Parts: sequence; structure tokens; C-alpha cells
Amino acid sequence: MKRIVTIIGARPQIIKAAAVSRAVQAHFSSQIEEHILHTGQHYDSNMSEVFFRELGVPEPMYNLHVGSASHGVQTARMIEGIEAVLMQTHYDGVLVYGDTNSTLAAAVAASKLQVPVFHVEAGLRSFNMSMPEEINRIVCDRLSSLLFAPTTTAVRNLEAEGMTKGVVLSGDVMYDNALYYETAALKDRYAKRQKTASLKDTFVLATVHRPANTDNEEHLRSIVRALQDIAKTGMDVVVPLHPRTKKRIADLRLNTDDLRIIEPASFLEMIALEKNAAVVLTDSGGVQKEAFFYGTPCVILRPETEWVEIVEAGAGILADADYERIMAAYEQLANKPIDFPPLYGDGHASEKILEEIVRYLG
Repeated sequence: MKRIVTIIGARPQIIKAAAVSRAVQAHFSSQIEEHILHTGQHYDSNMSEVFFRELGVPEPMYNLHVGSASHGVQTARMIEGIEAVLMQTHYDGVLVYGDTNSTLAAAVAASKLQVPVFHVEAGLRSFNMSMPEEINRIVCDRLSSLLFAPTTTAVRNLEAEGMTKGVVLSGDVMYDNALYYETAALKDRYAKRQKTASLKDTFVLATVHRPANTDNEEHLRSIVRALQDIAKTGMDVVVPLHPRTKKRIADLRLNTDDLRIIEPASFLEMIALEKNAAVVLTDSGGVQKEAFFYGTPCVILRPETEWVEIVEAGAGILADADYERIMAAYEQLANKPIDFPPLYGDGHASEKILEEIVRYLG
């Protein structure tokens, strides 16, 4: 029996971990013992705890309760806490997801202690080094023993950087989740949310949380103005508001009277909204993909995306935080037929990842 520790800290990682933990329990329980370490990067119950309960992720064995801080301070605290756990208990490998400070900290702590690092979502690149996530993912990939690339583009990115050993084209664990949770239960979640918010049958879904948008007054004003103007056409614009964005909007006294502001949605509520929306506007990488999985076009509120396949397929348009580009992209996506080709595997990425880990650990 091999023992691995899954290190997570933010809402998207909890969701991704749910797919792999589910596969451990269903198919690998005799080969892998999984422990969960939560860094506490996301500590609001709406942004973290509810996902453990809703998705059935095992309760964390460890919680570092790191909370908010500058990148350096937060990452240092995580490294210190993860190192202590790895020195206290023997683990055969560390499993990490995505590109947050928790991912970076886990990769640094584990690699210095010679514990193999297994990186899910390896090879993603925005080619924008001003994004903290880009730095995190590049460093993590360099330190990883197994690199699980969700797409052929990700594999090519790794090859271009000289990384071929340990690279596995696994497919996307989020697609595993998309298929697993696409059940009648989603209809109930959506029906309840629609009744609570008095939503029309046709609506737009918007999310904004990246510092490049929330901490830039011009960007945030431009995005909110676009959402307001879309709403004035008679379309409901539903905005599950991230706490950081909510505070910034209040501080800047931005007018959101025409928007349907709701609390951060649970994972199942969120994918129900994504599945039923006419168009999604977002700066979230995860939401871009989930919208694609459910056949919903997406206006991407960023200058670039790691998920270039979505743009190449015509299912997403990069609009950044530019008002004119946002409005033009919305009009285009709302008024033309769009194809959604299969780009992210066969829905069994989690099993492939675990098979490779078992093989690697012998």
C-alpha cells in the first residue's frame, strides 16, 4: 500500500481533488492510501468547506489555516507547514493541482525532502509572467516527477521547455467531474436557484475574481459597465460575487443595480448555472472549461488563456477588460451557432493518473 498526500488550498483544487479521490475510493483503495492536507488558502466557508461536504472529498487530515497574506508570506507559511507534515509522516508522493500558491509551496517543500511530486494540470501556459499563476505552474512543473497534461497543447508546451520525462497525456479531471455530476440533481439545483433569484429562462452568467481585474479600477469599472449594459438589454446577468470583488465594488461605489448579485455558488449550483446560461463571461480558467463542457460559449475577461483550445474552437473569445471588446464578443457568441468538439479526454483522467502513480511507485 502506497501512501500519498493530496495538498489543496483553494476552491478549484478541492473540486479537482474530488474526481481523483472518488477514483481512489472506487478503484485503487487497495493500492493507495490518500491523506488530504488543506493549506487554508481559501478559508471562507462558502469558498472552501461547502465543497468538501458537497463533493464528498475526504475531510483533511491536516489544515494549516494559513489564510490571506502577501504572496511571499503566504507561500513561506505553507512551505513551513507542509515540510513539518512531510518530516513527521512518511509519504510516497505528493499530489498537487493547478497553479496556486498552495501548489507552489507543496512542490518546493516536497522536492527539497526528495518526495516525488505529481502535478495534475501540468503544461498549461498563458505566456504572461505577470500572472502569479504562471510562475507557480512553471516552477511546479520543473519540480515534478510525473506531469499530468490535460491536453495535447499542454504536452507540446512541456516539450518546448525540454520536459518529456514523466509527461502523461491524461485528459482533464474536470471533464471527469462534468460527466459525473451531469445528472438530474443539477436540474433540482438550478430550479431552486432560479426560483430564489427569480431568474428568467434565458440569462447570462458572470464571474470576476482575478487581481488583474479586481485590483485595477479601470478594468473593474469597464467590466461592470459591460455587465450593466448587457442587463439593460433585458437579459438577466447573474453574478456569484467573490468576496474580494464584492469589497472592491463597494469601495469604488460601482453601480450594480441591474445585476443579479448572489453569494458564491456551490460547485453543483455553479455548474447548473453554467449549463443553463446563454453565455458566460469570466476571468476564471475553471469556469471557461466548465462552460465548454456544457456547451455554453464564453467571453474571457483576460488578455490570454491557458485553455487556447476553447478560443481556437470558436467557443470562447478573449476580450480582456475592454468594454468594446466585451460587448462585441458577447454579441457574437449570443447570436451564432458554435461547435464544442471533444478536447479534454474521455472522462477517465483520474483513473489514468492513479494508474501512472501506482506504476511509478512500483
